Amino acid sequence: MSQTPETSSDPQTPSTSAGPAATSSPETAPRSALAVVFLTVFIDLLGFGIVLPVLPRQAEPLLREMGLPAWGVGTMIGVLFSVFSLMQFVFSPFWGRVSDMVGRRPILMLSLSGSVVFYALYGYAVTFTSPWVAIGLMLASRIGAGIAGASVGTAAAVIADCTPPEKRARGMALIGIAFGAGFTLGPLIAYFGLAAFDQQPWGVGALASLLSLIALGIAATVFRETRRPGGAKAKGFFGPSRMLNVLRMPQVGLLVLIYFLSIFSFANFEATLARLTEQAFAMSDDQNFLVFAFIGAVLMVAGGSYRPLAARLPETRLLAAGVVMMTIGLAGIGSVAWAASREATVAVGMSLPSWLYVAAAVAVSGFAFVNPSVSALISKHADASRQGEVLGVNQSFASLGRILGPFLGSVLFSLHASRTLPFVTAVGVLVVVAALSWRLADE
Repeated sequence: MSQTPETSSDPQTPSTSAGPAATSSPETAPRSALAVVFLTVFIDLLGFGIVLPVLPRQAEPLLREMGLPAWGVGTMIGVLFSVFSLMQFVFSPFWGRVSDMVGRRPILMLSLSGSVVFYALYGYAVTFTSPWVAIGLMLASRIGAGIAGASVGTAAAVIADCTPPEKRARGMALIGIAFGAGFTLGPLIAYFGLAAFDQQPWGVGALASLLSLIALGIAATVFRETRRPGGAKAKGFFGPSRMLNVLRMPQVGLLVLIYFLSIFSFANFEATLARLTEQAFAMSDDQNFLVFAFIGAVLMVAGGSYRPLAARLPETRLLAAGVVMMTIGLAGIGSVAWAASREATVAVGMSLPSWLYVAAAVAVSGFAFVNPSVSALISKHADASRQGEVLGVNQSFASLGRILGPFLGSVLFSLHASRTLPFVTAVGVLVVVAALSWRLADE
């Protein structure tokens, strides 16, 4: 593979180096680039955090008005969640590949512009009285937002451009912290924002669109390109053969599989939490916002604690610890759901909702360890000129996990009165992930 101008000047520099991309180094990189990636992912995730807690509750009455049975309602809610990630599955490698060729900045700008438009469309959709029109436009908005939001791989590539391999895990943790901050403040902003809009259902879409517009303004005025256009020196964009080529890279295929299965397990929890809090504990919309804010706060704090640990421990060990915590936490949530379905009492001083918070905190902390560990390990094994493409493939399979996880979780949630099936499934999958992660450590 042809090297970029900076690396080609040194014949001793191997093209397979996983170091910084051609236009950045620890000295030139600018921290402003990392700061802007953090801010744009954070503000973009605010929009996602605003919509996530309310989508099932806004869609469910419309779907029942359409005359769908309980399993049909669960299936359609799963579709509304999953179609967003389906688009990310398709477009993440494509956007990553294009960012390798034309630069990171245009892709991030395009992504944020699309989020402005399609979150606004979501707000418009829920104003219709016809359930068929409302659900149709909600579906269209989720498709468009998924295409626009398939840029996390590109954001990760910016971090790879700007950090040396030994600091890669700490850099990747910034994305997890940004996710956590977005999930924390998104529900809170929705909580107070809907009050300001007199509880109008279109308020969530309007707020998400406005915040995406703010992120777009920041990217347009502050972000400096971290990769020179044309640096990939390759023809074509992306296709199945290139994806297979990425998956055949040493260790990369195994890491992508670990990430896919971990995301699948966690997505069972994400997609069913709002319904669990409503059906098991009769929480109001306002209380549900606060639950999601708590989840985001834990994700943010756990991501912050990961950074100093990554300076002392190998990513493989942190990955294994994360998988164990996810398994324990999701098993605990399943146990809480089972106890709530039988109106059981807990004789250890805490109520069932309190145990739900504890179990969720453990699961989310585990996920906060898995996410940057996998991204850092994959980035280290990727050619510097293909960071966007390789990390895009990883995000593509993460999106596949977010397609299958919410869809299956939403269906399983409706199939049994105990509401435990999504969590039993997630724990079973994580046992497989644990075996794979130990194999990775052995290699």
